[in-house]
Amino acid sequence: MTDLHFEVLDARTEPHAAVPTIMFRTRAEEADGKRVHAAALRCQIRIEPQRRRYSEDEEERLYELFGETPQWGNSLRPFLWTHVSSMIGRFDGTIEFDLPVECTYDFEVSGAKYMHALGEGDIPLLFLFSGTVFTQGASGFSAEPLSWSTESAYRLPVAVWRSTMDAYFPGAGFIRVRRDTLDDLQRFRALRGLPTWDQAFAQLLKEAGEERP
Repeated sequence: MTDLHFEVLDARTEPHAAVPTIMFRTRAEEADGKRVHAAALRCQIRIEPQRRRYSEDEEERLYELFGETPQWGNSLRPFLWTHVSSMIGRFDGTIEFDLPVECTYDFEVSGAKYMHALGEGDIPLLFLFSGTVFTQGASGFSAEPLSWSTESAYRLPVAVWRSTMDAYFPGAGFIRVRRDTLDDLQRFRALRGLPTWDQAFAQLLKEAGEERP
C-alpha cells in the first residue's frame, strides 16, 4: 500500500491570481520510495487559535469570535478556514508542489475576521489531506485512498497574509450590509456631501461620539 506523507514548507503571495491567493509550498513523500503515477488531493485547512499567545490589542479585537478572555479556555477551539483541491503528477519517492489557497476578505467569514485581528506573529494552521493515489504496477493501474491521518501543521506568518491582502486590496477591507442599509448609507453620504465612503463612516462615528482620538 502506498504510504504518503506531507509537509508544508513555506508560504508566499501569488501576485497574478484573479483573487487573493497564498501559495503553500508542500512536500509529498512516499515512505517506501515507490513511484506514484498521480494523486488527486483534497485538503481541509483548520485554524488552531489555541496554539499561540495574544497581545491585549489582539484579545480586544478577537472578542467577537471568542468572547471575554476568561472564557477562552472553552471558546478557543480549532475551526475550519477553507477546503482546497490539487493534482500531483508522477514522481518517484519525493516531490515538492504548490498548493494554492484562495483567501477571502469578507469579515462575515470567521477565518478572515481572525486573521485581520492579529497584529504580528503567526497563524497556526493544520492541513488535513485526503484523496486518491494512483500507482502503476505489473497488473496495471490501481487507485488507493490516502490515510485519514495524513496531516501537516504549519505556522503561517501574519505578514504573508497581510501582504496578500495588500497586494489585491491596498489599505482596504470589506464589510457586507443589506441592500436597504446600503441605500440608507448612500442617502446619508449624499445629504452631507461626503465624497468617499471612508468620510461617510468617519462622520457617522463622529456623530455617535466614537471617533478615534
